[in-house]
Amino acid sequence: MKVVSIVGPSQAGKTTLAEALATLEGAKPRKHVLFGETAVTRFAFMGEDWALLDAPGGADHLPQLGPMLAASDAVVLCVPAEAEAAVLCAPYLRLVEAANLPTFIFINKIDVAQDRTSEIVAALQTFCPHGIVLRQIPIRKDGHVIGAVDLISERAWEYHDHARSSLMELPAEIRDREAEARAELLEHLADFDETLLTELIEDQRPMTDEVYEVSTKVLQHHDLLPALLGSASHGNGMMRLMKSLRHEVPGVAETKERIGALAVGALADTVKHLGKTVLVRALADGVAPGAKLCGAAVGSIVDVDGKTQLGALKAGEIGLTVKTDHLSLTGPLYTAEGIAPNPDWMAAHAANHRLILEPENERDETRLAAALPKLLEIDPGLTLGTDPASGKTVLGTQGPLHLRRTLEKLDADFGIKVGTAPLTAALCETITGSAQKQYRHRKQSGGAGQFADVVIEVSPLGRGEGFRFTETVKGGAVPRNYIPSVEAGAREALVAGPKGHPVVDLAVNLSDGKHHAVDSSDHAFRTAGKMALREAMAEIGTVVLQPVSKVVISVPSTYAGGLSPLVSGLKGQVLGFEADPAAKGWDLFEALMPASSLSELFQSLGGATRGTANFVATLDHYEEQY
Repeated sequence: MKVVSIVGPSQAGKTTLAEALATLEGAKPRKHVLFGETAVTRFAFMGEDWALLDAPGGADHLPQLGPMLAASDAVVLCVPAEAEAAVLCAPYLRLVEAANLPTFIFINKIDVAQDRTSEIVAALQTFCPHGIVLRQIPIRKDGHVIGAVDLISERAWEYHDHARSSLMELPAEIRDREAEARAELLEHLADFDETLLTELIEDQRPMTDEVYEVSTKVLQHHDLLPALLGSASHGNGMMRLMKSLRHEVPGVAETKERIGALAVGALADTVKHLGKTVLVRALADGVAPGAKLCGAAVGSIVDVDGKTQLGALKAGEIGLTVKTDHLSLTGPLYTAEGIAPNPDWMAAHAANHRLILEPENERDETRLAAALPKLLEIDPGLTLGTDPASGKTVLGTQGPLHLRRTLEKLDADFGIKVGTAPLTAALCETITGSAQKQYRHRKQSGGAGQFADVVIEVSPLGRGEGFRFTETVKGGAVPRNYIPSVEAGAREALVAGPKGHPVVDLAVNLSDGKHHAVDSSDHAFRTAGKMALREAMAEIGTVVLQPVSKVVISVPSTYAGGLSPLVSGLKGQVLGFEADPAAKGWDLFEALMPASSLSELFQSLGGATRGTANFVATLDHYEEQY
């Protein structure tokens, strides 16, 4: 069995393409949908087994693609037939390039194309370090695409709606264009084959089979990305694409060598009353019910129809594991004993859409705490945290749609209805002056009393230095064993300052005090230290500090110039931008942003870059809030 992922931006026609390929021979394919939208389709073509993995487009779904691509032998990047849409394909090109996965580009909806295919390829090339070469060019008549020419076989095919294309004579008006495009294709291929290069230099005409052989080698080594075209909704170009996949996609042995695992968890879901379901692809023999995988035994394995029981999976085959809860997509590269490390390209983008979760029923708090980790195991795009101010759970998602799917999942599969609340920035306080304060704690209520007298000196520290406690007590005015209690009390006072926020960046020096041989205690000196510092801070006065984050935005160069006014409008400071050395056509834009603006940055960035950019924010410093 060969497995191919179909990826691309929203509205590119990926699902239609998958359905068209799976039904080429008329049989009804077996299909299973996980997590509501991601589909796996299993079918036969020319006596061979195939599986297509199809995730919806959009930034919300990008984290799912890492495990999918790891389980695939090749990928089809489905792109709209518009040059302007190339930037929407940039995140997908970046991912498949980083994965070093054999990739076909399929220019879909060619029947409504307004741009030349060469213009579309040139626009895509902006974001692709490897060359993209046309393997077909369209045949137009009266402004409409009626067919395509295969540049290797030099045969022309006429399109028919929902029927196989038929051979036609190459129209005279495109012969020059065909010859030019074929020459360009051969020149690109010759860069990777000395025999073909020699033939071109000597003006020899290479044999068609030889060119197919070279193109297969080039694809499998991921040296070039071939571009084919058609219209999935009309069934045009499907046979040519499927035959290219059949002849050129490498087998599971190459995938195992690339991934280095026994099996891969490609997709996962939770099913009410059934538990976790993981779509597993075996990269070698040995994956079977009862066999050890990822350190524990595999439960039952069923076909993608969700019903038919399967036995052992042969190398390359896929199946849905049931009652195998130890498998997870957080580490989807399974060995018999554990997991193989994830490559860097599989890492999900930062989950910057962060909100506080609040169960509608307080009695569901415990159930929610148990359900959320289970969702993290099947969804690499989620993160969990805790709000330092309230102690409540913070859920990080890839965007509003991702959040909605997650909340619907909690309701449908776990019976937990959850609301959300905005996450506020963690403000702090600090002092700007110095003071000396004496505080005497005295209490007599029958029996042993309480007595402690302390004199402290309070002064500000530099930003980011935190808290420092020292003592210069002389003559045993405060016994040594009580000094740690004074420090503990001071630290208690830092929990909330006069304005209700944690206090940072100040120094306390214990300079003098008094004690009583009977009534002094650790508790008394802790109380005295706390109250002394509280009164000192109230006397000096505090200012509120806001956290400032350093933000690194990864953005297609097309949109980088428009980020400066966006960042400035959110009270950010632009630090500059430069070309991303790891991704062609991308820039790294750096800025300092108030943490309170990060949520708005996430929303504005999505609109300004059509959902293509992402960012990582790290705490840089605190500054006074004006």
